[in-house]
Amino acid sequence: MATNVDQQQQQSSSQESRHQEVGHKSLLQSDALYQYILETSVYPREPEAMKELRELTAKHPWNIMTTSADEGQFLNMLLKLINAKNTMEIGVYTGYSLLATALALPEDGKILAMDINRENYELGLPVIQKAGVAHKIEFKEGPALPVLDQMVEDEKNHGAYDFIFVDADKDNYLNYHKRLIELVKVGGLIGYDNTLWNGSVVAPPDAPLRKYVRYYRDFVLELNKALAADPRIEICMLPVGDGITLCRRVS
Repeated sequence: MATNVDQQQQQSSSQESRHQEVGHKSLLQSDALYQYILETSVYPREPEAMKELRELTAKHPWNIMTTSADEGQFLNMLLKLINAKNTMEIGVYTGYSLLATALALPEDGKILAMDINRENYELGLPVIQKAGVAHKIEFKEGPALPVLDQMVEDEKNHGAYDFIFVDADKDNYLNYHKRLIELVKVGGLIGYDNTLWNGSVVAPPDAPLRKYVRYYRDFVLELNKALAADPRIEICMLPVGDGITLCRRVS
């Protein structure tokens, strides 16, 4: 006969498997606890424009790519705390994190936003325009690496950015880092999203992972190892959303 402890362990194991299966945007132990955070802290303070864009994005077939609402709230507050003015975003999708950033910046703040898919960006653009912050955004369609290479060649771009957020192709994160470290100012921040990658960074080799999770896991592990060893930055890995690592340039 199963004891209460056995039943709790079985429930916990089942819950962990379910989280892993659906690729949750939260790494918390339970859906109920995550829902509590959303309903108590996030949704009551979520700007109307961000709510509208979140609900619009939820209907899109690739909605798992979006930034979670709690991470959007975190980014918005972080940008205000560091008084960011000149920022960059690599990987835009429909623009939820982009909108969180734009709302946090001063009226003359700027965001260089890059994504390979303009169609997704234009899905959220009417909401961004209605929020009155579209003038802060310069959107470039296409791969980011060629743009970054051009920027690095011009010394006036060195140390020009207060904050850079990366939520794009995980297999290029290290390539981005090699360039972005030149573009962010000393004392500025780079945020790499998905650095806990559905919790797969600690999954055993035979874990039942989705194909895309398994494919990118090694790239995420390589990034995490490289960031931890980079003497040019201080780092802080946070279990917000799918994991975000903040890198503060110190030299």
